[in-house]
Amino acid sequence: MTIDYRYIIFHKPYGVLSQFTQETPKHRTLKEYIDVTDVYPVGRLDWDSEGLLLLTNDGRLQHRLSHPRFGHERTYWVQVERIPDADAITRLQTGLEIQDYRTRPAEIRLLPEDPSVCDRDPPIRFRKNVPTAWLEMTLTEGKNRQVRRMTAAVGFPTLRLVRVSIADLRLDGLELGKWRDLTPSEVKLLHHPSVKRKKS
Repeated sequence: MTIDYRYIIFHKPYGVLSQFTQETPKHRTLKEYIDVTDVYPVGRLDWDSEGLLLLTNDGRLQHRLSHPRFGHERTYWVQVERIPDADAITRLQTGLEIQDYRTRPAEIRLLPEDPSVCDRDPPIRFRKNVPTAWLEMTLTEGKNRQVRRMTAAVGFPTLRLVRVSIADLRLDGLELGKWRDLTPSEVKLLHHPSVKRKKS
């Protein structure tokens, strides 16, 4: 029997669990947004994180994108409290100890201006007279709440986290709370990703 594989990209809002079953009335689930059966998230995006979520019924692809040994890239735009200095950026780039493991080297840069992101509901809580900044962080691992723990470890707590890409797949142009099927070319890139970018 031939399986009809589905590959879906979803722009997950804040406060939505990355699952279809509701555990508590407090949180919304994917069921409120996606009316496709038998697809499952690849990896996870915490309820208080936003952005790109990939769903599929292709078990082999799901395993390859989720398993840490394959080291596919995930890129996040991260709003942090205060302006990270050069030392903090270097520590994030080279790896640091958080909890019981050391993070892998990562690509980190301070964005020169605020990225174009949707308004968050509810908005983040600003502290009076405390500036904020946005980092672009590209990781090749995805441990539980890793980005938040990394920025906290260098003294710049995460206020907002938006995932904008997984491997070659980008969130570009997809409205908040909307989903679509991947194009054939996007599916091909997921199965045969481009060569990993080299740092300049």
